[in-house]
Amino acid sequence: MSGTVSVSDETLLELRSVAVAAAKEAGGLLADRAGRVEVAATKSSPTDVVTEMDRRSEELIRARILAARPSDAVLGEEGGLIGQTDDAPVLWVIDPLDGTVNYLYGLPDWAVSIAAEAVIDGNGGIGAGRQIVAGAVYVPARRELFCAVRGQGAWLQADGDEWRPLACRPGVPLGQALIGTGFGYRKERRQVQGEVVAAMLPQVRDIRRAGVASVDLCAVAAGRLDGFYERGLNYWDWAAGALVATEAGAVVGGLNGDPVSSSMAVAAGPALFAPLASALAALDPERDA
Repeated sequence: MSGTVSVSDETLLELRSVAVAAAKEAGGLLADRAGRVEVAATKSSPTDVVTEMDRRSEELIRARILAARPSDAVLGEEGGLIGQTDDAPVLWVIDPLDGTVNYLYGLPDWAVSIAAEAVIDGNGGIGAGRQIVAGAVYVPARRELFCAVRGQGAWLQADGDEWRPLACRPGVPLGQALIGTGFGYRKERRQVQGEVVAAMLPQVRDIRRAGVASVDLCAVAAGRLDGFYERGLNYWDWAAGALVATEAGAVVGGLNGDPVSSSMAVAAGPALFAPLASALAALDPERDA
């Protein structure tokens, strides 16, 4: 994206509203068919699946975003990039169905994740540069909607009740931390991830694996997990959830001072992040067998 775009508070709230509305509508579409669909295609491996509902959800979200903001660009997991990011005021980053395998099996942890990325100035304490500025993660089976605006906090609306602000759990030592993680679909990566989990288990309270990164990141924001890590996530997997976690007070990054990326994503409260990242780095987790 060329140049610098100053994003006003009014625009940030508009982006949040667009994300929330599109996530809720797509979630309603998906909920009608949860556990009653078939695999339409595979991606990185025979177990990395796509359903027709992934595609229908993304088409709906893209249509709603472009109807509201026709000059924006959209990057979706299934449809790729629509529009020119150099000219677009905002790039929308969409995971139309995060946790497809859970959805396929009728498990409740799956979500719609929508984030808005823009180049913003430094006004209002918001750092300069290209960043995710608003996002929403909707978990239809649990009737939970998470959202965030950069610099303005993160919130949860549960079962249609009032919005409540989110805050991650502070001051949790590594040995008492409940940590979430996830696994890739290629056997070479899963082998190493299994080794890392085995080495991490004696160092923490316990480890959970829900199978949906966006929800895990929101769980850190809500204090349901103390920390989370995973190798191999795509941008759309973490874009919205990372903002929710950050705005709830968590630190989100990679290892050895690197930013969050497909190589490694780590999220935890400020006191826990460094010990967790250090313990992970000692295991050389950014590799495949």
